[in-house]
Amino acid sequence: MAGIGVRLNQIFEKNSLISDLIGFGYSAVVTVAPMFLVIGNILLMGKVLGLSDVSYAPRELFSCTILYIFIFSLLTAAPFNAVLSRYMSDTIYEDRYEDIMPCFYLGLLMNAVTAFLLGVPFCLHEVFVGKLGVLYVFTGFCGYMALVLVFYSMLYLSICKDYKKISAFFFVGMAAAFCCALFLRLVCALPVTDSMLAGLVAGFILIACEEIAMIKRYFKKNSGRYRPVLAYFKKYWMLIVTNFFYILGLYVHNFVFWTTDLKMVVASSFVCAPSYDLASCIAMFTNISATVILISRLEMNFRDKYKGYSEAVIGGRGLDIRTAQKRMFRQLASELMTLARIQFIISVVIFLLCVVFLPQYGFSGLVMQIYPCLAAGYFTLFLMYSAIIFLYYYNDLTGALITATIFVATTFAVSVIATKLPEAWYGVGVVAGSLLGWCVAYFRLRWVERNMDVHVFCQGKLINYGRGVPEPSKVYDVKEARREARKREREAERMAESRR
Repeated sequence: MAGIGVRLNQIFEKNSLISDLIGFGYSAVVTVAPMFLVIGNILLMGKVLGLSDVSYAPRELFSCTILYIFIFSLLTAAPFNAVLSRYMSDTIYEDRYEDIMPCFYLGLLMNAVTAFLLGVPFCLHEVFVGKLGVLYVFTGFCGYMALVLVFYSMLYLSICKDYKKISAFFFVGMAAAFCCALFLRLVCALPVTDSMLAGLVAGFILIACEEIAMIKRYFKKNSGRYRPVLAYFKKYWMLIVTNFFYILGLYVHNFVFWTTDLKMVVASSFVCAPSYDLASCIAMFTNISATVILISRLEMNFRDKYKGYSEAVIGGRGLDIRTAQKRMFRQLASELMTLARIQFIISVVIFLLCVVFLPQYGFSGLVMQIYPCLAAGYFTLFLMYSAIIFLYYYNDLTGALITATIFVATTFAVSVIATKLPEAWYGVGVVAGSLLGWCVAYFRLRWVERNMDVHVFCQGKLINYGRGVPEPSKVYDVKEARREARKREREAERMAESRR
């Protein structure tokens, strides 16, 4: 995330309302713009091609296909991306740029194989049980695989600080998707849903190709060292579990309600709960600005304090280290409180706008009954994620793992209980899981602050670990030493007698 800090400081240093709006817009463009481009393109295609005039069954099949493509592509990529990101960051820090392409190719293979093994059985179920057309199923499968590659390749460009290129690739890809959908509908006379799905898949493939081409352009050398990448999966297994549990926690409450009376089954294959899923989507967008605020403030404020502490550790006095540490943790507390205050104001305003205006556009009834509780839950969820990010800063993988585990377990358990509660409390699982996860992460950060010296200065080892026959545990034998001493004394006496 270290690529936008300088630019943001240049924008915000003018201290005017216009500069603040420009800075917020710039932050949004380089962080959440790809998601909004995809959603906006789907809405635009539906408006132009007349998706609302399509019969209910094909329309719901298209919606479920898009929903499954996004959710399960994120879940598929989650276990690998965190570890690969750590490996790539370490190689860049050590100036071993030739080791990045082995990491990229190995991660690409692992993501593709995992996605293939998970996607093929579901596609076969769609064809033989759901009785869907092979071409439609294959198109959806290609979209799923392409989106897995898009999310994976975004990881490398993000570490290279090329946020604007990511947004540009999505803009080009979604423009191509719109044109492709128009061509298939107006020229080839394909059904509306088939045209939209094929257009989106073509756009995702184009984005993936652009990202992979840019990565290969950045890193032209390949050392061929693949084994160190695999060693990172063993060394940082906590990152795998933490990232997967966090992504799973975002959707596990949806999965719970997919088993209730709210569920809808499409083509005997897709299961969803439209009212609950739509309320979740609106609640997430109510609080999505927290991501922009977090990244912006990390870049402008906290990163300098963290860098100052790191430099003090490397070559400063004890007094300098303690002073820098206090400044860093004061800034951390300030960032958490500022994020909560700003996001609370934004969320309240958006919540009121949604309550007033959404019913006029057909979003009413059960959706708006579920929405308030979920909005509160996602507000706390993004605060919890910011605390996890700070735990990553201090390499406290144990704390991050505990936070993510408690979050997903509590969200699942309370969501199961919430299915028996009134509709207004359906989202209490997200509230409980996020709140408990936030408390755990906060107190873990306080623990890190109290034990920072131990965490930084006592992580080394005097003897390197290795394979082979271990050294004997007994390093000194008193009796053997006395025998050796007496033996040396007798030898000295014999030599003295021989000289006489």
